[in-house]
Amino acid sequence: MKIAVSLGTRPEIIKLAPIIKLLESRGADFFILHTGQHYSYEMDRVFFQELELPAAKFNIGAGSGTHARQTAEILVGVEGILEKEKPGIVLAEGDTNSVLATVLAAVKLHIKTGHVEAGLRSYDRNMPEEINRVLADHCCDYLFAPTQKAVGILRGEGLPEEKVFLTGNTIVDAVNLMKDRAAANRRVLAAHGICRGNYFLVTVHRQENVDVPERFAGILGALKTLLAEYRMPVIYPIHPRSRKNLSALGLDAGGLTLIEPTSYVDFLALELNAALVLTDSGGVQEETCILRVPCVTLRDNTERPETVEVGANILAGASRENILNCAELMLGKKPAWPNPFGDGTAAHRILQIIGAGA
Repeated sequence: MKIAVSLGTRPEIIKLAPIIKLLESRGADFFILHTGQHYSYEMDRVFFQELELPAAKFNIGAGSGTHARQTAEILVGVEGILEKEKPGIVLAEGDTNSVLATVLAAVKLHIKTGHVEAGLRSYDRNMPEEINRVLADHCCDYLFAPTQKAVGILRGEGLPEEKVFLTGNTIVDAVNLMKDRAAANRRVLAAHGICRGNYFLVTVHRQENVDVPERFAGILGALKTLLAEYRMPVIYPIHPRSRKNLSALGLDAGGLTLIEPTSYVDFLALELNAALVLTDSGGVQEETCILRVPCVTLRDNTERPETVEVGANILAGASRENILNCAELMLGKKPAWPNPFGDGTAAHRILQIIGAGA
């Protein structure tokens, strides 16, 4: 059986890497299809290099654009590749436009599809990611749920039990692959003049935060106050969208340490050594939970409620006062919570389920 692995963004590369590496080690018949949704070196190629992944056989080069334009371009590109290659199954991960377009192209060609990290819900339809993940789940033949809660969500939506599989989350596999290198990485700390436990790490990139002046301003105001009150640097690897909006909205990040997006090993090292991480990223909520670093989520909801339930994470929204209160609370947390995302063998389980096991 030929397997197509479709990816297009930084998180997808990271979370599909354990599956790709297993396929490669087993000499499986597979290829990587890259949509090109993320396309800069910092957001794309560096992850292939660090994770030692084979190059994509195809790259659609979709780039950025409106949701409709980007989704349509990927849909057309994926359809042509699948018609030519005729894989037996297509695997996609997550909640991006790349995932939705890939799944739609495959199911309309009557090709089996598997959704890695199925069953996540924020129940906020204002998030484009929520639309993507719901539609992908209801189209796919295999739903690889990372937690029992995700299994319950999928069954509660009436999806057939025989399609739903509890596998754990491949992010655990990925972190396990790289955490020793991250723990030994002192170069990235030295580069920014910081030391273990003496800085805050921030990521803010979602459109509901960086496209809305009041929310982005509230978050930046809280970060500046943290800098002043705790006298610790605030390290912000800034996403291209966030940098663009910072300028367009006339906002000031004065005092914060803005850096370019980092490699995976560098970012894991920054997470591992931070006093506290503040983020609107789903993947970062998972990674900090696994690494046992306290997290404040700069959103009103999360599709990773397990991180909140075990005490690794707290929802703060975008209000300056709420963020500061939540930061104070999480800084006093003992990092003794359990990891709710599995034992690091999710990739192996997924390949067994689709008949590509060792």
